[in-house]
Amino acid sequence: MQNGRNGKIRRLMVDLEFYRNKKVFITGHTGFKGTWLCKILNDAGAIVKGYALKPEENSLFAKINLDKKIDSVYGDVRDLENLKKEFDKFNPEIVVHLAAQPIVRKAYEMPVYTYETNVMGTVNILECVRRNKSVKSFLNVTTDKVYENNEEDYAYKENDRLNGYDPYSNSKSCSELVTDAYKKSYFSDNRVRISTARAGNVIGGGDISKDRIIPDCVRAAKKCEDIIIRNSNSIRPYQHILEALFAYLMIAEKQYHDEKYVGSYNVGPNEDDIIRTEELVEIFCKKWENIKYINQADNGPFESNYLKLDCNKIKNTFNWKPIWNIEKTVDKIVEFEKCDIENLEECMKKQIEDYIK
Repeated sequence: MQNGRNGKIRRLMVDLEFYRNKKVFITGHTGFKGTWLCKILNDAGAIVKGYALKPEENSLFAKINLDKKIDSVYGDVRDLENLKKEFDKFNPEIVVHLAAQPIVRKAYEMPVYTYETNVMGTVNILECVRRNKSVKSFLNVTTDKVYENNEEDYAYKENDRLNGYDPYSNSKSCSELVTDAYKKSYFSDNRVRISTARAGNVIGGGDISKDRIIPDCVRAAKKCEDIIIRNSNSIRPYQHILEALFAYLMIAEKQYHDEKYVGSYNVGPNEDDIIRTEELVEIFCKKWENIKYINQADNGPFESNYLKLDCNKIKNTFNWKPIWNIEKTVDKIVEFEKCDIENLEECMKKQIEDYIK
């Protein structure tokens, strides 16, 4: 969308000028999503404070030295006392809760840690919000996996049953329930406007996570090795990270101004871009060039095969729509991953500007 009526619609979806000089507290800011979100907000002139575990040495956050550009605190969301101390020092107006243990396979291996982080971490950040008078807008970012998945050709809606199958998915379902309970128990007067965003499978440049298909593709491509696909037929709502982040910023901004926007929102691609994992890898191989893949199931723990979101609510409420289709998304990933390390921040800036245009 570049001009005319479409350009007007695009500008109405999120106003980055709104965030200038706003105090925004982000949990999980050292992660993949958190790094991109901090970059967007910092460039927009927001006053950003992040609270998260220390980043890995080869993370995008570390590579672009983002800790030198924002107020970055290393801590654990399970530690309420420390979290509240840092929260109250800052007195934020807007809070975006990203902190989580987000890997399905790791959750099978470490269920207690996953529940402590994803459930009690949500309780703790909401306790900080409850006890502080400065916050006006709170957004809890969960996942498309919060729904009870019947493995059917069905797009889940926001009012469908929450009951994730595995420890990760279930812990995020619990995070949704915690948020709703706090909202009804302590914020029924809408003193703080509270929403949740259930995003599809977010992909983009700079993700180094284990057991995720795009990072696996990138690692294999850079080593000139074959890409290994574990679940070739799994169907997922893949979307570029900027689609999700700008939707989060839009929700947080709109509810800040008007309580009518409070709610839970699915955030995902158009139906045409909900594809099989093997199709995604085929597109990646075509864009990267001179690389191939092999299907090799490893008999790992159960993961849902079919997952699809109905995003009509966010589209109808905010006149929102995805901008980059799956081909464009993979183009941007390959473009980013082929950037020299010293140019990563400039590449991020360029992709953000391209998306805004």
